[in-house]
Amino acid sequence: MATEKSHVLLAVCGGIAAYKACEVLRGLQKAGCEVRVTMTADAERFVGATTFEALSGAPVATSLYEYPGSAIPHIELAEWADAAVVVPATANVMAKMACGIADDCLTTTLLACACPVLVAPGMNAHMWQNPATQANAATLRGRGVSFVGPDSGRLACGDVGEGKLAGVDEIVAAALALLGPRDLEGLRLLVNAGPTHEAIDPVRYIANRSTGKMGYAIAAAAVRRGAGVTLVSGPTSLGTPAGVRRIDVESAAQMHDAMLTAFDDADVAICSAAVADYTPAAPADHKLKKSREHLDAIELTETADILADLCAAKGPRVVVGFAAETDDLLAYAREKLERKGADLIVANDVSRPESTFGADTNRVALVSAEGVEQLETMPLPAVADAILDAVLQRVVR
Repeated sequence: MATEKSHVLLAVCGGIAAYKACEVLRGLQKAGCEVRVTMTADAERFVGATTFEALSGAPVATSLYEYPGSAIPHIELAEWADAAVVVPATANVMAKMACGIADDCLTTTLLACACPVLVAPGMNAHMWQNPATQANAATLRGRGVSFVGPDSGRLACGDVGEGKLAGVDEIVAAALALLGPRDLEGLRLLVNAGPTHEAIDPVRYIANRSTGKMGYAIAAAAVRRGAGVTLVSGPTSLGTPAGVRRIDVESAAQMHDAMLTAFDDADVAICSAAVADYTPAAPADHKLKKSREHLDAIELTETADILADLCAAKGPRVVVGFAAETDDLLAYAREKLERKGADLIVANDVSRPESTFGADTNRVALVSAEGVEQLETMPLPAVADAILDAVLQRVVR
């Protein structure tokens, strides 16, 4: 799994999609990676080295002779990297990689790399389909180089076809997969995430502050560790992690039905969603007008208990719940663990700025029958991996 010590070398080539490498860099950093950059002279015509220096916080290697602090930057970077990502990989650079040509800093560094290498092609459709390019891609695959994309779509030149750079999230997910073990291979995970919206009328609803970030991070981490993942999501603005099957729902009742149905084909369920405990008993079928329909009170009814129902049906399978509290965190988490019959409760104090709804970090405690493991504040991907580590210890294969 990616950790704060994972080192990724980003090799940026001279294509119109070079600006997307900035987003890839940010995605890798968000996942806890340290990123350094090497780029070709042609790439600098699209995005300046200063941009990558500012984003990475490290010098950019554009020359073999002018790299601060090292007389042999290609060897230093190659030995430093745990993985290398070539984005956008042009037909020219792919040809050089296939033939072992090292005539600039980027290709020399890639030739010196003993780490896993990911190539994300981005070029005109005719260039990608050219037999020479296809032969070079086959050669690189035969040597163990991984590929992501290209996709089909409208290209910068106006043509439509295969050659478009893969999506940023897909590239990041593929890069992270190179960094860690596939220790969840064969497992089927079911995750829920986000809030639910409980309708008052067709316009208004009751909700909470959940953004779904934690659940989405768990889904993304599980996929890159080899699991098959189904994500049942309440309303969020988040993009679907690459490789995840997503089911969108709105209400607590819809989420309950989707989770119980999907659990039939799951080995593990992780319930991170902030599901409403109550829903309006009689939502209006039209927008209520305050000029003639005063809403002085809303009669509420309890929603179905997703976690308890999953635990009742789990048998030898693993079910994990979450407890988001503002006080007496561990006491409430222990009580929830026992009352629901879960294998693990992830407890977080949402009154703290580093672990509140919408934060990019979390500070959680893992509460089980064996005791409490308090984790430090970490980026969400690292928290997700810690939760999955705890799940893996409990899975019976």
